[in-house]
Amino acid sequence: MRTLFDSATLPAPDRLQAWESATSTSLIPTEIGSVDPLAFTARLGAVALGEVQVTAMSYTSLTSRRSPRTIRISDPEFYQIALIQAGPQCIDQEGVRAVLGGGEFVLYDSSRPFEARTGDGVSKSVILQFPRRLLPLAPAQVTRLCATSLPGTGGLGRLLAQFLLTVRDDHDDYTERDAKRLGHTAVDLTTALVAHHLEREDPPLRSPSHVLYLQIISYVETRLDRPGLTPAAVAAAHRVSLRYLHRIFQQHHHASIAAHIRARRLERAARDLIDPRFAQHTVASIATRWGFDRPSDFSRAFRRHTGQSPHDYRRG
Repeated sequence: MRTLFDSATLPAPDRLQAWESATSTSLIPTEIGSVDPLAFTARLGAVALGEVQVTAMSYTSLTSRRSPRTIRISDPEFYQIALIQAGPQCIDQEGVRAVLGGGEFVLYDSSRPFEARTGDGVSKSVILQFPRRLLPLAPAQVTRLCATSLPGTGGLGRLLAQFLLTVRDDHDDYTERDAKRLGHTAVDLTTALVAHHLEREDPPLRSPSHVLYLQIISYVETRLDRPGLTPAAVAAAHRVSLRYLHRIFQQHHHASIAAHIRARRLERAARDLIDPRFAQHTVASIATRWGFDRPSDFSRAFRRHTGQSPHDYRRG
């Protein structure tokens, strides 16, 4: 893991301000404070997994505040899910407070104000950060879990924790293409963990409309390679009107049904482009495989989605 900051290399009076600058650059901008700035020490290392980043941090007592003003200045629209290794640590967001100890996760949203505080001694955490658009769950649903304690010592939490700690420790063995594939895996594991807690702890998610929404998501996921997968076809398969289908997605998803289908196809195509099994396949054939009949349309959509052309993405 590449070390981005080590307070031991700096004079004590400069450390707190340098830490604020380092975390603002590598994570998201926040306002940092400490009750004893001259005693402050910290260390930060990070590894990039495509659009996803895993960051390991250790720091002495501090406060980290993301204010409305900070958000207005810069909001990359990230979700962060932190695995607490040593604490205690506390975070407040949207009127909800989590007090956390070792082995717990906490999820928070860069687009909403929050304040985090740590106790005495050295606190440690591993943070997974990724664009909000990569999480295929409605922001209104995800917000319900922000600043709540999510266990990381069993079930899906333990699986995600082990994954993050393994990436932290073994990243030197990964190629750039490995890293991108692992980024997809990180988001998939986070999605599974968040969805598990939403479905278990929030009865409204079991409403008939939400059950239908989950059925539609599953239906789409298994038919992404079919050219005839359109919103109209999805509506017909579930015996609902197209208008009602759009309403379902407005209630439960962050994007329209058409945008969801397109994004999932682009994500599948992106995986194939860096998968060694498809190394001999042309970009056009991969585009066709995921429902894009015109290479030019695929290239434009892919560039909007990833910021790179398919050829540049494949070359890494």
